[in-house]
Amino acid sequence: QVQLVESGGGTVQAGTSLELSCVPSGRASGRLLSNNAMSWFRQAPGKEREFVAGVNWNGGDTLYADSVKGRSTISRDRVKSTVSLEMNNLKSDDTAVYYCAASRRAFVSSANVDYNYWGQGTQVTVSS
Repeated sequence: QVQLVESGGGTVQAGTSLELSCVPSGRASGRLLSNNAMSWFRQAPGKEREFVAGVNWNGGDTLYADSVKGRSTISRDRVKSTVSLEMNNLKSDDTAVYYCAASRRAFVSSANVDYNYWGQGTQVTVSS
């Protein structure tokens, strides 16, 4: 069974930066996910879960939501199947629970249905 564990959330001031990390746990999880795209989603109170950023199986291609494009960077360690999301110039609209997800596919997608493994989420609160 693959489990994803997020870390790095917290309460930060608007305009600052934050880095989220996702580590797979469980026997052979890293190897099982090495050929899968991985992404970050987020869900704010009262809103649907939305795609934030994703990276394909070998780290060679990335995709960002317009809301974070230009101020966020997603990266992965393919061997360990860990994925990180650095977000800069944080805004109050970035406040949400952030989820790490592993895709069924090698290439990144923004569609929830393409992801079959999800973490428990980490809270990010941006105060103004």
